[in-house]
Amino acid sequence: MIYFLATFAFIMGLRAMSAPATAVQGMRLAGIAMVVAVGATFFTPGLHNLGWMVAAIAVGGGLAWIWARRVAMTEMPQMVAIYNGLGGGAAAAIAAVELLGAQTGLLTSVGVLAILGAVIGAVAFSGSLVAWAKLDGRVRKVWRLKRGHNDVVLLLAILTLGIGLTLGVSGAPSAGGLLLFFVLALALGVLVTLPIGGADMPVVISLLNAFTGLAVGFEGYVLANPMLIVAGIVVGASGTLLTLLMAKAMNRPIRNVLFAPITGEAAEHEPGSVTGRLKTYAPTDAAAALRYAQQVVIVPGYGMAVAGAQHKVWEMAQLLEEAGVTVKFAIHPVAGRMPGHMNVLLAEAGVPYEKIFDLDEINGEFPQTDVVLVIGANDVVNPAARTNPSSPIYGMPILDVDRAREVIVIKRGQGRGYSGIENELFYRDHCHLVYGNAHEVVADIIAELKTMG
Repeated sequence: MIYFLATFAFIMGLRAMSAPATAVQGMRLAGIAMVVAVGATFFTPGLHNLGWMVAAIAVGGGLAWIWARRVAMTEMPQMVAIYNGLGGGAAAAIAAVELLGAQTGLLTSVGVLAILGAVIGAVAFSGSLVAWAKLDGRVRKVWRLKRGHNDVVLLLAILTLGIGLTLGVSGAPSAGGLLLFFVLALALGVLVTLPIGGADMPVVISLLNAFTGLAVGFEGYVLANPMLIVAGIVVGASGTLLTLLMAKAMNRPIRNVLFAPITGEAAEHEPGSVTGRLKTYAPTDAAAALRYAQQVVIVPGYGMAVAGAQHKVWEMAQLLEEAGVTVKFAIHPVAGRMPGHMNVLLAEAGVPYEKIFDLDEINGEFPQTDVVLVIGANDVVNPAARTNPSSPIYGMPILDVDRAREVIVIKRGQGRGYSGIENELFYRDHCHLVYGNAHEVVADIIAELKTMG
């Protein structure tokens, strides 16, 4: 009954997370449900190693509490990737214990799910570590075998599953055989994730999250624990749905994300394919354009996150509103490094939910918008997605900022987006670039706005 109530609370908490106004309440409800479910587990008949269990919870919970309080909002994607990977690793560890303790062959539904959970969990663990390294800037380049990378990945997957099934049939597998199995599974996760560039990273994080949920659900079946089954399947189902929605937002099938990723290296335009010239503004010019506009739409991107400029951006927006300017925020589904990254940053800065609009809600307003201020976004505002069939991002839904009367872009430099292509928007006649750190540039704009009264 306790597990049933906790399951109900999990689902209601997930439902509450679908709306920003109730998301915090949903997180608290799910957290309370997890505490109740873990507490109920201690009353399982015949339970052993209670001391180790309490110690593990104390260490894990203590470290998580410290890290969660210290992590900057701009580093939230890295923390999500790490925690997601740990969930997959835990599922793989459960499978390892069950396989080592098997006295007879496990080629049953329990054995098959234990092996599948082990593979999926190990892939989620190592893949999430690679994702964390990419998000944290520790791995800056994509990497893939020069020839036959996808073939190697496929063969490795078949080999890993074959060894796993062999171990399941044999019963009481040797430590060496089990070690080889998990080494291959971990290598599979690394090889799948390494070739994927930053443009596809939000989809990959969501997919790895679904993998972790699936692995946990499988191992819950192995342990005959209904709480793990339900929690894992809920995470797996919601993660899968989110992955499909993210892929749709990029107009890229999942198979392309995994096996034909945009690397940012071979996807460049032919020389001369982008016409026009880059035009620059000083912060004073940008301030004047914003101050005397009737409607301004702000488009945040990863550049805002890196600079930690969300609070300054909201301060600037408030100054503009006090001067009678209508200010709205537009967010692309894959802006940033994880699903909802920009939403989290703006919420942390205190931007009201009703001022934040997604792609479908805001695109129709750009033709009536006087000024669009793009802060550190690139590919998600590139008109080539609509106009250039040879572009690697062609067909991807974008924010139609180029249809506004004027566009101002704050950029750290002249670098390209993660797709590796030039942004045609920057060369349009009505677009001006302000180079510099977003936090510093917005601070200069704020200072100028205050002098205008």
